[in-house]
Amino acid sequence: MSASNPIDHAVRIREVSDEQFHAAYGCDRFTASVIVNRLKYAVGHMSTAFLREAFSPIIRDWYDFACTISGPPEQDYRMAVVSNSLTPFLGTMPDAGRNAVEEFGPENLSPGDVLICNDPYRGGTHVNDVLFTRPVFVDGKIVSFVNMRAHQLDMGGTVPGGFSATKMNVFENGLVIPPMLLWSRDEPVRSTFSLIFDNTRWGAMLLPDFKSMHQQLRLGERLILENIERYGLAAYLGTLTYACDTSAEQMREAIAGIPDGDYTGQASVDADGLDDTVDYTVHVTLRKRGSLIEADLSGTSAQARTCINCGVLDAKTALGVALTMLLDPEIPFTSGTWRTIDLVAPPGTFLTAMPPEGAPMMFWESSGALIAAIFDALNPVLGAEGVGGDYGSTNTHNANGLRPDGTPWTSATQCGGEHGPWGATKEADGDSYTVLFNLNNLDPATETIEHDSPVVMLRKEHAIDTGGAGEHRGGAANLKDTLWLTDADHYLSPFRTKEPSGVGANGGQAGPTGAIWIFPPQNGTGGPADLIGTAAEVYADSTPVAGVLDPRTKALDPDNGSYHYFASEKTWKTKAGSVLRCLTNGGGGWGRPFERDPDKVLCDVRDEYVSIAGAARDYAVVVLGDPHNDPEGLRIDEQATAVLRASR
Repeated sequence: MSASNPIDHAVRIREVSDEQFHAAYGCDRFTASVIVNRLKYAVGHMSTAFLREAFSPIIRDWYDFACTISGPPEQDYRMAVVSNSLTPFLGTMPDAGRNAVEEFGPENLSPGDVLICNDPYRGGTHVNDVLFTRPVFVDGKIVSFVNMRAHQLDMGGTVPGGFSATKMNVFENGLVIPPMLLWSRDEPVRSTFSLIFDNTRWGAMLLPDFKSMHQQLRLGERLILENIERYGLAAYLGTLTYACDTSAEQMREAIAGIPDGDYTGQASVDADGLDDTVDYTVHVTLRKRGSLIEADLSGTSAQARTCINCGVLDAKTALGVALTMLLDPEIPFTSGTWRTIDLVAPPGTFLTAMPPEGAPMMFWESSGALIAAIFDALNPVLGAEGVGGDYGSTNTHNANGLRPDGTPWTSATQCGGEHGPWGATKEADGDSYTVLFNLNNLDPATETIEHDSPVVMLRKEHAIDTGGAGEHRGGAANLKDTLWLTDADHYLSPFRTKEPSGVGANGGQAGPTGAIWIFPPQNGTGGPADLIGTAAEVYADSTPVAGVLDPRTKALDPDNGSYHYFASEKTWKTKAGSVLRCLTNGGGGWGRPFERDPDKVLCDVRDEYVSIAGAARDYAVVVLGDPHNDPEGLRIDEQATAVLRASR
């Protein structure tokens, strides 16, 4: 419970008396539950309306925003309710809102104000993510804040759209907005609008989204005030405390289930955007005692020379995500999630970058490496409760160019390897097409991608034999081919191709690494006449972008190949008719592979998750038949399988 509550920390909330509950939270249990759910409805309603009205594709198609409700300054701005949306925003928004309001001065806010800030050091994430916060007043006093953060398609800087690992400092990164009013008493502040729209390339998309956010904040404010009018201010404020206390209690109980001890883990990122001479390693030591845990980042590499860093608030968020996913995914994400967690974070590291050289842009990649390091630390001690690793990097693609009529186009986070597999768990195989553990996005529809940019989606499919073997199989890697109809400039950021990110759990095997290639136009055509195959020999004429590849064939060769550096060309320029191929890493398996049910292996072969050769190699299951031409005719050679499994 929070320090001000008259409830013993050792007593679970459900076990306290009705009188104790009312004294702590200003209402009864039923009312608190009702208010929490009504507030969840409020942020859900805001999200639905904003998603419906959004002009920017990264909001409309990627769900790149979040809505939250937080308490007043007297409650330390604690975040009590969040939308089902982008996780890195949710973890950083309570600190972002507190820092912005405290710097601006809560006494300087009035009803109808909207305060904005996008500085990664004040509020986490990167400059494209703008925080909008609106105070809620009752009788002239701030009683709450309703907040939104949304990715803006462009905030200036040297790279259109911003997604690139090549920017060297905060000045190249884009426009930094300190805490300032965008609306004052519901009237637009012209100077702030001018500052932003004088620096963005695509103001026509940003402006309607800004107006929509203003309306969603007004909606959230109205719904909050309706709850206060109906249930009373004391019950409302008490419920904000209650929501955070329940999260803290669940996390405390989840941590208590880990044996006391010190556990270390690490994960690496291939390189920054300057050259390939430096790799970056995240080190974490988890010290667990009782129901408390401390995460020490000492030993993590110094901040990168380009904008692949994240800030300390992003590291804090990643810590909460990792522990929640490993220990109890049902823990509500509120400010209370971190109450029994300490973070030791030396400044100036890859995870705690400092300005001006330590610019955060690709923040989810570095913070995602922290999640992988925590999995590395805890999976051995969790045993059967462990979770296989995910595909590790969004392999983010950002491109722009001109149409034949001279009009500009842009494509952001749609045509790379942004979606891919998760690892397996004790419950089931890993999902083969989602987003990184620390994200929570939609997948843009093919029709939308092709409508917005001069591109044809030739292939988007699961790659065979790419899920980590296990009693439960890791999710399969995603293979995506895109045909570009005009000349284009591409910025490509695959950060984890040197070693598997989809590590195994409880005896499972890791998923293989992926890569990116560019295939030139075929002579005499506007592009390949047919789909490019997937056999090793097709890569000889390609231009490798990233991955550990055979020097001669340019096909994947993680054991003996050479690493290809993703920013060896700062901007990858292609001619009309070129094809970009992105293959993600595979998800990690769970459990010993030879304990997988042979019938499940047969289904995998039929569905082409696993080849016949892979079934024998990885699972010691002998499958007979032709999965491509006669999938229903496949069968298991039970005698040969028994012999093969006995020999292994």
